[in-house]
Parts: sequence; C-alpha cells; structure tokens
Amino acid sequence: MTKFWIIAAGLIGLALLFVLPPLFFRRGRTEDLDQNALNLAVFQRQLQELEADLVVGELEKQQYKSARRDLERELLSDTGGTGTDDRRDAGSERWAAALLGVAVPLVAVVLYLWLGNDAIIPRLEAAASGQAPAAHPGKGGEMPPLEVMIQRLADKLEQNPENLEGWMMLGRTYFAIGQPERALYAMEQAYGLAPENPDVLVTYAEALASGNDGMLVGRPAELIQTALKIDPKHTKARWLAGIVSFQRAEYSQAAEQWEALVTSFDPQSEDAQELQRSIAEARTRAGVGPEQEMETTGAADATDVEEKTTPPPATKAEVTVEVSLAESLQSKANASDSLFVYAKAVSGPPMPLAAHRARVADLPLTLTLDDSMAVIPAMKLSGFDEVTVGARISKSGQGTPQSGDLEGEVSPVQPGQAETVKILIGRVRP
Repeated sequence: MTKFWIIAAGLIGLALLFVLPPLFFRRGRTEDLDQNALNLAVFQRQLQELEADLVVGELEKQQYKSARRDLERELLSDTGGTGTDDRRDAGSERWAAALLGVAVPLVAVVLYLWLGNDAIIPRLEAAASGQAPAAHPGKGGEMPPLEVMIQRLADKLEQNPENLEGWMMLGRTYFAIGQPERALYAMEQAYGLAPENPDVLVTYAEALASGNDGMLVGRPAELIQTALKIDPKHTKARWLAGIVSFQRAEYSQAAEQWEALVTSFDPQSEDAQELQRSIAEARTRAGVGPEQEMETTGAADATDVEEKTTPPPATKAEVTVEVSLAESLQSKANASDSLFVYAKAVSGPPMPLAAHRARVADLPLTLTLDDSMAVIPAMKLSGFDEVTVGARISKSGQGTPQSGDLEGEVSPVQPGQAETVKILIGRVRP
C-alpha cells in the first residue's frame, strides 16, 4: 500500500510539473514587446508595397487609402491590450497556479478515497508475484461469486414477487448452471404473473420438459399450443411444436412444421443448419423416398435428389452402459419402479441427449445409448465431445427428479469410447 501512495504522489507531482511552470514563469511584457515590434515591421513593409503600387499606377488613390486604413486597423488590433492588463493577468495566473498546486492532489486523493477500491491493490500485488490473492469479502466494487449473485436475485424476488423479468432471468440462469428444479420453480412464478405471455409459456414448457427427460408431450405441449394461439409466428413455439410431433412419432408432420420455419432463419446461421438436420432426420424416420420428395418439391433435379437421399455416414457416437443397484438400496426399490437411463451434455443444455426407460426388474441392465434415442432430433450424442451418463429409479414413475429417487452418474464420458460405462445407483436424492 505504501508503494502505491509513493507512485501516486510521484504522478501527481509530474502532472503539476507540466501545469504550473507556464503559469508561474510567464514572460509577459517582454514577449508582448517583441511581438509588437514584429507587427510594426510587417506593417511598414506592407505600407511600402502599397505606396509602390500607387506610384506605378496599379492602385488608384481611393484604393490606396482604403487599403492603408485596413492595415492601420490590423496594426492597432495586434498591438493592443498591454500594460496594466498584462500585469493583472500575470497576477491572476500566479494565483491560479497556486490554487491548482493545492487543488489537484487534494481532489485526486478525495476522489480515490470515495470511488476507489483499496482491496484491488493487494490482489494486483499478489497476481504480479504469482500468489493467490487473499479474499476480501464485502469490499466495495469486488465482483461476488455467481452463486452469491443468484441468491441475491432470488432473495429480492421473494421480497418483490411481482417482478416478471426477474423471475424469467432467474429461471434462465438456473437452466444455464444445470439446476432444472429451481429453474422450474422460477418459471412457475413467472407463469403465475403472465399466463398469456408467449415467451413465458414457451420457457415454462421447456422447464417442465427438462425435468421429464426432455419430453414435451403432455402439459408442455399444451403450453406451446397456447403460445401459438396467442402468437402464431412465435419462432421458438413453432420449433418446439415440431419437436412435440417428432416425440409423438409424427415425423412427416414434424418435418412440415420445421420446413415452414426455415425462412425465419439466416440460411448461413447455425440455427438454420440445425433445423435442416432435424428436417432430414424427420424425413428419414418418416420413410420419405426420393420419388415422394421430388413430387413434394416439384423442382428437384436428379442430382439434387441423389444428394438429398444419400444416407449420412454411420456415426460411432454411442455409449454402452451397464447399470446396477447397490445392495444397500435394494430394499428401497420395487421391481415395478421406473428406471431411466440417460446421457446429457457436460457443458450444454440440461435436457438429455439420449434416454431409455426400463424397470427395476430389468436390473442389472446393459444397453447402448446412441443418436437413435435422441430426445430432441437436433441434439444428439454425436454433437458433443463429453457427456454425463446416469441412471435414476423414479418412485413416482415420472421423469421429473423427485426427492427420494435413487440415482447414480458417471462423468465425463466420451461418446464412441470402447469401454463400457458402469453406473452404480448408490445414493438417494435429497
């Protein structure tokens, strides 16, 4: 801290060194006399030129008099304002210099103490020396951890529950950090405030689906349809409506819904490319052949048909999973309980990339998760480098995680690896 103040004092002194000397040591009268002499010499030279032009006849007498008056006015203007005014100006400038010499450092220090953050100085020193900075909780201006900021927002919303935008922000934030249960609670509050807002309806539907292994069928689908009735052009609602059709195995309808949405995106954007992949997947599952697709478009030539119907290369993005239940928890599970096996992105959306439903009676269970089990066609195992593979026994039979469910996870896992991933269901969800 001492070093900082020494450096600060040196910088203030350097600033004053540039500001004060010109004010204290103004040459004033001498410089004015020199300038007046120069102006007078220029006047005499120009006057001689006018007289020469008059003699040779280049100027008439009236023009000569007018030009001479102009020169005299310029000379008077250039040589005016000396004497007492100069002395008065010099005195006032010295007072200004003295005032600046005191005011500049004083104002700088006061502003720093008021606006500055002294906690950053030891942190910078620690960073320069390669050491971890000491924590300074509660210091003004220091950015708190993300969890603290989220909790502050949640606390403010509990005190002011009518803040719709706050609940939406909180819900999306919880989605981003992988806490779908809290995201669902936040979106329930937003839905209670604005049940006819299409953005709220769509986000609430996603929140419900994220707790049900990404399945939009049921209540989420109803919310999406309500959003479309309010705003038929709502892009996200139209996209999700296609996913609902896809999950219902209505593949042709899903493809048509997405094809009607293509013009809403920039053809070069990632969203447009993802949509095209989803359309191709839906068409493939619907069994649309080359002839049918040509009849539908009515404009594709043989080359285009060949390119469209060429199957994509086989992907090896699959994960073989072996699921077992810990002996200590076997008494807590019934043979008829639902078992969900899933894979989700380590860093990405909370919805599963692939999912399989079975029963506890099937344990121990070995299966392979791959792109054919995609919950959302555009989000597949092959699109992610690392995933989390897990298994959950649902006591309620629902995909939404509940307190008391039995679960286990392994992370990270690379899709396509040869090794079997062994998942032990060994903990009870709090």
